[in-house]
Amino acid sequence: MFRFANSGYLNLMFVLLIVIGIFAYAMYKRNANLKKFGNIEILRQFMPGYTTGRYYVKFSLLVLAFICGVIIIARPQFGTRVEKVKHQGVEVMIAMDVSNSMLAEDIQPNRLERSKQMIYKFVDGMENDKMGLIVFAGQSFTQLPITSDYGAAKMYASNVTTDMMPTQGTAIGSAIRLAVRSFSSKENIGRSIIIITDGENHEDDAVAEAKKAAEQGIQVNVIGIGNLDGSPIPNGNGSFMKDKSGQVVMTKLNEQMCQQIAEAGNGLYVHANMSNNALKSIQEELNKASTGEKESDVMTDYDEQFQIFAIIALILLLIDIAIREKKNKFFSKLKLFN
Repeated sequence: MFRFANSGYLNLMFVLLIVIGIFAYAMYKRNANLKKFGNIEILRQFMPGYTTGRYYVKFSLLVLAFICGVIIIARPQFGTRVEKVKHQGVEVMIAMDVSNSMLAEDIQPNRLERSKQMIYKFVDGMENDKMGLIVFAGQSFTQLPITSDYGAAKMYASNVTTDMMPTQGTAIGSAIRLAVRSFSSKENIGRSIIIITDGENHEDDAVAEAKKAAEQGIQVNVIGIGNLDGSPIPNGNGSFMKDKSGQVVMTKLNEQMCQQIAEAGNGLYVHANMSNNALKSIQEELNKASTGEKESDVMTDYDEQFQIFAIIALILLLIDIAIREKKNKFFSKLKLFN
């Protein structure tokens, strides 16, 4: 595979159009000035060392050398290698609650945005781990399959909204089942699920699913987000969501549910109000689970190919220096330039 590492420098090629235009105009003016003194063919008899061909050749050499120079700084590269890299780490699936209750603003700016911020910080602290992202409400979907591309993880997390879920609700058990199926089949790798939720589970038996995951050696950690007092849910129209009877819906953190899920999953429960401490505690749990050696494919090292262009540019410049503007006695018999 061929590429330019600094392809932006190729735009310098457009400078050649200006330079060529200036050169053409200069040669035109030179010939025009000579014509003022008479017929050019007659004048050449009085200027035996003069030849316009040399100007064009020298200019062409400089243009080619310039092109080589631009290619050099654009860093042409060829070929990639796929290497098997072994390293210590864990596989982590983050299950992110995107039910409407996550729009509550008891945690600023709201529960959903705070969840995203926590994921960003969590990803920044990862080194040798792989991670994936699941979003859930009444159903669960894989937003990002497990990967070591941390940039992609941040990008996919930033695009999460409550509108992406066709079915509302909070099915934590479904998210745990999907997360368990999302891990690789390799042995001796630490695996962990991190659930970010307000714990308002109304759909399934999340505690039972967490216990099943723990039996397979998968740790289930829970980050509870929201407060215990309850908060209304903005509807996006300057008001709040209401139930069928017209009452404002209040949502609050079900901390007891979160704790039960984490306990059943042999994991840790932390509250998101202290986000830095929460992330630190979760990371410490992941480090304990990092007992296996992972192997992954990594694309590495394009080979630099600028050397040949550097040699060509040097040769062109040396030829340009060797060619004089006036005829050389040694080469005059060859009549290379008329």
